[in-house]
Amino acid sequence: MSICDDTLLCNFPKCRAKLSAFAWVTACSHVFCDQHGSEKFSCSPVICPACSSALSGKLDIVRMELSPSEEYKAMVLTGLRPDIVLDISSRALAFWSYQVHQERIYQEYSLSRAESQLKQMEKVLTQQNQSRELELTALKGEIASLKKMMDEYKRNYSEVSEKLMQRNRQYQKLQGLYDSLRMRSMVVGAGERHTEQQMGHQDYNADNNAGVARHATPQRSPPFLSLGPEGDSRFLSVLEADGGKTFFQFSSPGRDKCRPFIRKH
Repeated sequence: MSICDDTLLCNFPKCRAKLSAFAWVTACSHVFCDQHGSEKFSCSPVICPACSSALSGKLDIVRMELSPSEEYKAMVLTGLRPDIVLDISSRALAFWSYQVHQERIYQEYSLSRAESQLKQMEKVLTQQNQSRELELTALKGEIASLKKMMDEYKRNYSEVSEKLMQRNRQYQKLQGLYDSLRMRSMVVGAGERHTEQQMGHQDYNADNNAGVARHATPQRSPPFLSLGPEGDSRFLSVLEADGGKTFFQFSSPGRDKCRPFIRKH
């Protein structure tokens, strides 16, 4: 704010608003807006909110109109000696220059504080950038190593896939051979079972026929049991072939009793 600016700023720390219409001026060369001046200067003891000075005098606090009328301007200094007018004007200008100086100091303080905060933030940002660059370098190294691993895995996968395809082809060949051998073994087994069944039927029939023959015609019994017209000749032929004495010697114990009966015939 330059000395030619039309308005001042409220000296209340949390306000800093431009003054308009009315303002509260203190003997310690501070000025406040109408709102904060009315709030702070309505209670006692009266203390300046800017410098904490006690304001106990009657004219230590004055409520001023910042845009006075033409009549007021014409009459406020009328009748005063020129030295008094100059003294009043110099004090008014001193107050204005003090406000400008204080505002300049405040702005410089705000600027220095902002610059220090900016430097601190730049330092923090530089440290963060360095750490991010280190992390980025580490991540790039990890990405490169992962790419190498991925390429190796791809090669291994292609090799394993090729081996798997070869194994699948071999398995299909073996499966075809196994199916053909199984079909052949099934055919051969079926033929053998059929042959065994036929042979079993033949053996069974032969055993049945032999059993029937044994039951129907015992050994050497037909010549003795035949009662046909040629019965006597068959009976004698058996005796001549085996010998009558031998036959009757190995017969049952009752054969001796039957000998007189046979001799009689």
